[in-house]
Order: sequence, then structure tokens, then C-alpha cells
Amino acid sequence: MDRFVTRTRKRKVDPTGVKGKDAGSGSEQGERNTEDEGGLEKRLQSCSGLVEDDTEFTKPLPWKKIEAEGLDCDYTLLFNRLQADSHFQQLEKEVEYFSGDLAKVQVFGKFHNIPRKQATYGDPGLNYSFSGVKLMARPWMPVLEIISDQITEATGHTFNFVLVNRYKDGNDHIGEHQDDERELDPACPIAAVSFGAVQDLVFRHQEARGKNAARKIEPVKVALQHGSLLLMNWPTNVNWYHSLPVRKKVLTPRISLTFRWVITRPKSQK
Repeated sequence: MDRFVTRTRKRKVDPTGVKGKDAGSGSEQGERNTEDEGGLEKRLQSCSGLVEDDTEFTKPLPWKKIEAEGLDCDYTLLFNRLQADSHFQQLEKEVEYFSGDLAKVQVFGKFHNIPRKQATYGDPGLNYSFSGVKLMARPWMPVLEIISDQITEATGHTFNFVLVNRYKDGNDHIGEHQDDERELDPACPIAAVSFGAVQDLVFRHQEARGKNAARKIEPVKVALQHGSLLLMNWPTNVNWYHSLPVRKKVLTPRISLTFRWVITRPKSQK
């Protein structure tokens, strides 16, 4: 951690979340661009500190700013060891993970078992779709509400949904992806809380991926500590992919909680 601060930020946000992307990159992105102003205003009201707003972290913590071209993250240890241990043990006892078809993802038209366990919790009626799977939110559990409230106390941001990923050891992993699904409000940060084993989150710029990458941009690696909080701010998920690679030396489990703001839309727009 670099210093003990209460950080005040002022940044312009493109609430569509598509700045810098090809305007013809997909119908879902086009739908975001054409969202009516009334709906956008409601979204802005639901997530604090957005367009040209002074956003102050409400709880003084030793925040570390992580920045690169088009990448903006804030990192801190939100929980001490005793708190982190307690939350981890509670989650291990209470989280109900998906099984069967809900524990699969679609890749190139075929379904595969995911190399980790997943569960979703949140406000009534919310769902989250990715990789050909639609996951409905189960009702909040007390431990998740406590963690969410502590994130809000520290950052001023509120969330209505959380995706839980459990990695049994370093063989469980998640490939490169962007958290840019249509249900997510791109103007709200994604808050990732980690409990258990320390594992690396690796960010890779979209133009530096693959053998024939257009540019050479160094990846950004963050070791996610037990009890840590990483805020992925806009426009990180526009420009960068992130992954949790295999780490065979990691022998113990890890639980990741990614808190999000899911947009509720009228049935006519779904």
C-alpha cells in the first residue's frame, strides 16, 4: 500500500461504456447507445459519483491506485485477518453453488463445465447472463449483506448483485474476459473482494492479446490478498481483459465476490 488517504477523484464517465470501441461491434452495444435519457438518469442516481462528480472515498484506508492506458483500479485491504477469516468460514458454510447446466459455459457453441464453482445473490428478480448461461440471483445472505455494507462504507458505492466464485486450489481458474455484459451498468465500478488463498489477477489490454497483437502493452498483475478489495473503475472493462490463471503451487481454496450494479429494464426492453 502506498499511503493512507481519503482519495477524492473527479473523472468524466461515458455512461454507455462503449467509448473507444467500434460502433458496429454488436447489437447490444448499439442498444446501450440508444438508451433513453430518462433511463440513463435513473442509472446515474443509483450509483454514486459518476459523471463529472467529485467522488470521495468515505472511509480512510491505505488505497493503492493501479493505472495503465485505459485502466483505472483502486486496491486496499478492507478486512483485517480476523474479519477476513470469519467471513471466509461463513461463506464456506452457507454459499449454495450452482450445479448441472447452470455450472457450464458455452464456448464456440459447445457447453463445458466451468473450472470453479459459482453462485449469484442479489435483489429480487435480478439475473445475469454470460457465455450462454442465465443465472438468477438468490436472496441476499446476512454475511454478503455485511460485506456489501462495508464496501459501501469504504467507497460510497452501492451494489444490488454479487457473483461468487470458489476456486478449490490453483488449478481452478477463469480465462480472459471483460465484465461488460448488457445487464451491468458500465458507469458503476465492479468491487472484487477476495478471501482465502492469494492468487494473481492478470489484466491484458485488448490490443495486446494473441500472437498477432496490434500493440505491445505489458500486462498488469495484481496479487489479490486475503481480505482485499479491488475496484475496477470505468473504462477498465472497455479496454482490458482480466483472468485468474492456473497457479499449481496454490494448494488451498479462494473465494471471490464481485459486487455489481445490474440494470433493471422493463420487460419490453429485455
